[in-house]
Amino acid sequence: MTDVVHRELGMTDEEFISVQEILGRRPQDSELAMYSVMWSEHCSYKSSRAHLGTLPTDAPWVVVGPGENAGVVDLGDGWLAALRIESHNHPSFVEPYQGAATGVGGILRDVFTMGARPVGLWNQIRFGELSDPHNRYLFNGVVSGIAGYGNAVGVPTLGGETEFDPVYAGNPLVNVMCLGILQREQLVLGTAGTPGTIAVLLGASTGRDGIGGASVLASAGFDETAGEKRPSVQVGDPFEEKKLIEACLDLYERDLVVGVQDLGAAGLTCAASEPAARAGVGMELNLDAVHVREDDMTAPELLMSESQERMMAFVSPDKVDEVLAVAATWEIDASVVGTVRDGDRLRVHHNGEQIVDVPAASLTDDAPVLHRPIERPAWLDDLRKRRDPPDRTPLDTALLALLDDPGIGDRSWVYEQFDHMLFLNTVRPPGIDGSLIRIQGTDKGLAVSTDGNGRMCQLDPRRGAERIVYESALNVAVAGARPLAVVDNLNFGNPEKPDVMWQFTETIAGLGAACDALGVPIVGGNVSFYNETDGRDIYPTPVVGMLGLAEPIPAFIGDVGTDMTIFLAGPAQQRSLAGTAYQKTIFGTLGGRPTPIDPDTGGRSIELAIRLAHVMPTAVLHDVSQGGALVALVELLIRHDVGAVLERTSTIDAFGEDPHRFLCLVPSAEAARVTQLAAEVGCDIRRIGQTGGADLELSDPTIDPMSIGRLRTVWGGAIRRRMEGTIHE
Repeated sequence: MTDVVHRELGMTDEEFISVQEILGRRPQDSELAMYSVMWSEHCSYKSSRAHLGTLPTDAPWVVVGPGENAGVVDLGDGWLAALRIESHNHPSFVEPYQGAATGVGGILRDVFTMGARPVGLWNQIRFGELSDPHNRYLFNGVVSGIAGYGNAVGVPTLGGETEFDPVYAGNPLVNVMCLGILQREQLVLGTAGTPGTIAVLLGASTGRDGIGGASVLASAGFDETAGEKRPSVQVGDPFEEKKLIEACLDLYERDLVVGVQDLGAAGLTCAASEPAARAGVGMELNLDAVHVREDDMTAPELLMSESQERMMAFVSPDKVDEVLAVAATWEIDASVVGTVRDGDRLRVHHNGEQIVDVPAASLTDDAPVLHRPIERPAWLDDLRKRRDPPDRTPLDTALLALLDDPGIGDRSWVYEQFDHMLFLNTVRPPGIDGSLIRIQGTDKGLAVSTDGNGRMCQLDPRRGAERIVYESALNVAVAGARPLAVVDNLNFGNPEKPDVMWQFTETIAGLGAACDALGVPIVGGNVSFYNETDGRDIYPTPVVGMLGLAEPIPAFIGDVGTDMTIFLAGPAQQRSLAGTAYQKTIFGTLGGRPTPIDPDTGGRSIELAIRLAHVMPTAVLHDVSQGGALVALVELLIRHDVGAVLERTSTIDAFGEDPHRFLCLVPSAEAARVTQLAAEVGCDIRRIGQTGGADLELSDPTIDPMSIGRLRTVWGGAIRRRMEGTIHE
């Protein structure tokens, strides 16, 4: 290779020199290809590793923390849960359907690699405004890709979050979370085992799709040439993945594998080097044995390909024939491609020649750790000082405008494309607060909520991150679950900019502080940098996936009917509209500083929500977040087709999004019990209205009652009417 090829592979001159120092010579073509993908931002976390170690990751119930394919926590009675979240932002911008679909496929493999059966998927997706045809094309393609893969592979998609803001127009975000369950004895780790263990490649054949995807797509910003990167997007086959899931679970059940590694980012390179490094062993890999679907693939192509639906199983020599037989039973291809050896060398052969001889751990452990410059942005003070203009917007006008926001309105256009009833374990379907599923044969329920808020984090990344953690915790609490573990997906701009690194480190501090205060460990995550186009960074957008355990599952029997008292739990006084949907929709601005969390108040709200869910089955609970309390209430009224009369409220009380608040609606005869429970917990709660009739009546005598039917029409069309007609690029 020439002296500049390493740059074309995304490596810096300093990194190239480091490789030469490790090897004591110039790297061969295939060796350089391997280092380029393993040392890429996406695979090595070189800009973030120095900071991620400050996050809280330990708790007595953590079985597997960060560093493996997925985090694993103990649910009691021999049950474990595996959870993971990943981004597929850049591939989804280049090719939205396949980018999103392969994001789903990859996160599924991360979970069933651990021995778990995937039982649910969640997605966090963000785009530019739907008034732009290209944003509609991206949105439609991503939703179709998530639905097409998840439905076909047979795993329910149970929830998520959809947001629209001009800042994501050039760089949409597609984050996918997966949850799996397993018995403790089924747990499998990504280890190569001991010398003599055989490496068996399972699943789809290897092609040229996805070559260099980790380094090309996820480790650099976008510009006008982004379309040229389309060949780097993988192509998914959910039916092949379904067979692979069942084959792997069959192998685990028969105790036929020592370890398993998903072939995701960096493909064969990762699947060989990471398990070997974890086990402290070497390996020989024979590329001539790899089953392929394209002729004349070069060694670097074979090593870098990220073709989907592939797994590497590490098997004792005496069990190889059984593994191959299981693969044949499930009609998946299998090839013996390597052997674990003494020592620390990873050696690769192709066409009968040795083309790679490197220390296996150097591809992972010796990846660069960058201490990038960190500087608080100069523009932040001006942004926080920005004040909204005088506001005389009537409450009804503001409410209708917010209900018409596609980030707030009815998301059923999205989730109706997803099959959420697969396995018939869904207790709370998509559409409101945390999802809840049961573990068959037990009284255990698992609640999941995924949340993010880029606008809040742009104003204050530390406070914004803290608020997201508490919002997720309250979302699982209103489903009757106690927060148990977190995975995070950290979406940021260009880490070479000191202000982006400041946003990142502040976010890490906020996540860590909030999880510490709640006693909830972070068991895994993903960092996605270089979310920028033509030099414009997205908002700092951390996403939190919160897992909660409900034991037993609450007996939800309550519907919103007439003569129910409406309570608002949590802080009584709203302090700020900074970063809210109201500020964005009514003023078209961003400014101020979000209200901070209060750990004591937040903890009391979470505790009250859990108690109410378990002891008052007639109660209807709903977290207050985007859009504020009035929007949250109207969502319930629309879903249950009932009106309400509200007591006096101000704009900030109606539409403020300060943390730690939720609605509780109960039959009026049981209202005293709610106030008693709140007093026992020490949580503020107040009556704000009563249900009844067919209209929403506000206390302002100048505002006419609004029919629930009219509100439903506006809310229900927020996305649908914008997506009508032909979707084209």
